[in-house]
Amino acid sequence: MTSPDTDVVDIRGGVLLPARREDVELRTDDGLTLVGELSLPADRDPVGTIVALHPLPTAGGFMDSHVIRKAAARLPALADIAVLRFNFRGVSSPRGRSEGEFGEGVAEAADLAAAVAFVRGRGLPTPWLVGWSFGTEVALKHGLGVDVAGVVLLSPPLHRTTDAELEAWRGSGTPVVAVVPEFDDYLRPDEARRRFAVVPEAEVVAVDGGKHLWVGEKQTSRVLTEIVRHVAPGALPLPSTWPPRAS
Repeated sequence: MTSPDTDVVDIRGGVLLPARREDVELRTDDGLTLVGELSLPADRDPVGTIVALHPLPTAGGFMDSHVIRKAAARLPALADIAVLRFNFRGVSSPRGRSEGEFGEGVAEAADLAAAVAFVRGRGLPTPWLVGWSFGTEVALKHGLGVDVAGVVLLSPPLHRTTDAELEAWRGSGTPVVAVVPEFDDYLRPDEARRRFAVVPEAEVVAVDGGKHLWVGEKQTSRVLTEIVRHVAPGALPLPSTWPPRAS
């Protein structure tokens, strides 16, 4: 809300902070056009980049899934982070429909490669993959095939990722951070620690009170803080108002 005698806005819900926003198209190696949006800091160069990979399309996941939408709405202003979000093949949103059909996390390898190639082609710095649910499966299955600084996995179910695919990250030199809700529907912290033990350098972050969908401002803020902790740690702590109040 906005105070009646100031221009300070509380950062919550669907607030949209200043940024340079551009509709983009990604072209895959198998000939598909994917639709997306690139959000950049309004008046400066980004210090880091997020390639956001959305939840399961067959369960309603798309580039506007709320954590990804809020990352694009807030982090260019709050943390000088560039955010690329897009619809996987066959997925529709108000931005439009990406060509192709759902690929069960396999064909989406080409979507991920197209997104990282776009980021590299634009000269954007230190891209991190940030996957949520199904997006974590795409990151884990195919992220070693692209040039990224690290991966942040929000609510990883580890349904489609095999133990061999997970173990391949061991010794890769690419940071793996799994942010696991206490009350996740699919993979809770103790089981996550067991599964990720094949990658000893992986960090499992248990979020007390968290749930798979990260509903509510407290959970959203927790997730965005964890992303920024890796991509642009100098921006922490994230302010709760815009413009930020003087410390």
